[in-house]
Amino acid sequence: MTILVIEDDRKTGDYLKKGLIESGYQVDLVRNGTDGLHQALANPYELIVLDVMLPGIDGWQIMSALRAKRDLPVIFLTARDQVSDRIHGLELGADDYLVKPFSFTELVLRIRTLLRRGVMRESDTFQVADLHVDVLRRKVTRKGIDIVLTNKEFALLHLFCKHQGEALSRTLIASEVWDMNFDSDTNVVDVAVKRLRAKIDNPFELKLIHTVRSIGYSFGEDS
Repeated sequence: MTILVIEDDRKTGDYLKKGLIESGYQVDLVRNGTDGLHQALANPYELIVLDVMLPGIDGWQIMSALRAKRDLPVIFLTARDQVSDRIHGLELGADDYLVKPFSFTELVLRIRTLLRRGVMRESDTFQVADLHVDVLRRKVTRKGIDIVLTNKEFALLHLFCKHQGEALSRTLIASEVWDMNFDSDTNVVDVAVKRLRAKIDNPFELKLIHTVRSIGYSFGEDS
């Protein structure tokens, strides 16, 4: 399996390449964002280890451009340690986020987990009644009408599509979409669902998002 490492710090990049090769992977190392994005789009890598602060274009820009073209595991490995940075990276579509200084053993374990998960890829598209969701292109249409969603709204819709007909608790939704636990008295999930409803349900006769009393929400034609 071939991994692309995009890391501008020479010492860290060399350390990662040497360690990953010793762990059994083939590794390409690129030291700037422009070449990194070109390499990522031009070659069939199984996984990318990506820094944020890079010369040329930064990791955020690479992640956005990559998700518009390809679907493969990406781990951010960066000194950006704020919670807001982690949330931003995950919202852009990263599969994991590891802060420097890091444990190399932990990095390898996370890589192995993502590669195992990648063997069973999720569906690329969902069709629910007249709603069509293209996960790779992050494109949503209903009755042929394009619907523009924020990253968080798209993640919420994607979760609903993967669990059609199931009653999802607010706690589960918060954990899956925001990757963190929220206090029970917060209304962040309800607000997000309201915004998503306004775009994919309110303009149409058939409603797909349903409130499940005392639990949370379900999704589908017959929920």
